[in-house]
Order: sequence, then C-alpha cells, then structure tokens
Amino acid sequence: MAGRAVRAEQVSATRELILSAAERLYAEHGVYAVSNRQVGEAAGQGNNTAVGYHFGTRTDLVRAIVRKHAAPIEEIRTGLVERVVGSTELRDWVDCLVRPVFEHLAALGTPTWYARFCAQVMTDPALHRIMVEEALGSPALREIVEGLRRSLPDLPDEVQAERGDMARQLIVHMTAERERALAEDTATPRAGWQDAATGLVDALVGMWRAPVTPRG
Repeated sequence: MAGRAVRAEQVSATRELILSAAERLYAEHGVYAVSNRQVGEAAGQGNNTAVGYHFGTRTDLVRAIVRKHAAPIEEIRTGLVERVVGSTELRDWVDCLVRPVFEHLAALGTPTWYARFCAQVMTDPALHRIMVEEALGSPALREIVEGLRRSLPDLPDEVQAERGDMARQLIVHMTAERERALAEDTATPRAGWQDAATGLVDALVGMWRAPVTPRG
C-alpha cells in the first residue's frame, strides 16, 4: 500500500514537471515549434516517451495545461460573480470578465508563462477550440455573459458578440504583453496586475458603450 502511494506521488510530480516545462516552452517558442522530446528534456525526463506516456498527444498536453489553470481562475471568477448577482451595472460584469485572469497571474508570482501560452494557443484554429470548449464549461462565465447582456439591453446581439470577441482578444494579448515585459524586466504602463486590470476594465467599458454605426 505504501509503495503504491509513493508511486502515485512520483507520477504526480512527474506530470507537474512536464506541465510546467511544456507551458514555458510553448509560451516562449510556440506550440508546434517544440517537440515532446524537448519538453521531456526540460522536465528532466531521460525517457523520450515520457510526455506521450503521461499525456498522450500534444493536444492532450495543451488541454491539461489549460485545465491546470482553469480551476483557480474559475474559483476567482465565481467569487466575483457572487458579489454582483442581479446587477445591471456594466462595469460590474466587465470586472468579473477581466479580473480573474489578472488575479490568477498575480498570485503565481514572477515569472509566469501562462498568458503567453494562451496567446500562442489562441492563434491556432485547432488549439483555439480547446480554450473555447473549456470556457463553455464555466458556469460563472455563462453568468457573466448574461450579466453583460442585461446591462446593455439596447445593444444588438451581433454587436454584443462582436465586442465580446474584441474583449477576449484584448484580455489574452494585454496579459501576454505584460507578462513578457515582466519577464524581460522592462517598463510596464501599470505597476501591478490589479492596476493593469483596472485600466483594461476602463477601456472595455468604453468600448461596449461606444456608439454603433448603422450598416450601409
């Protein structure tokens, strides 16, 4: 029994090493520029088949990285949503949309790689679907989307969807750019992740409230 428990701990530790190595390498070089062998070597695994043994395909590994971060992000998101349930104030719901990722990255300390990893994944059509599928499984995120709709009753559905896509792109790439700047020890417009989130919330509230030009 004790031997089985030790083995389970070893497997868990190995998986964590592989996840961390893959996240860093994918963030820095792109998902398809990195081989499973390189991931295994970076994780300190002498066996070239270690990545495949523990995770299967590259897509499975990407999904595992996303899920590793999804749980703490969802916990933050749920807490924020619980504070504003029933609100029709736009800023409340934009806050719930933006802050979870920023707060999660702040909690990870420096350096982090997850924001740049997400930016790499979101540019690939096949891998992008993983992010979308995981997001659709978030009850709190569905509540945020509904909250945004309630706070913008006069905004046409297609415009709400379009601006939702804009918001997603800004969240992904603004966090990635800030993460890169911190990793390179270069100046950032805002001192901390919380302040950076506030700046993006300000911008997105303005974007959602912007006038809609009639289509010709």
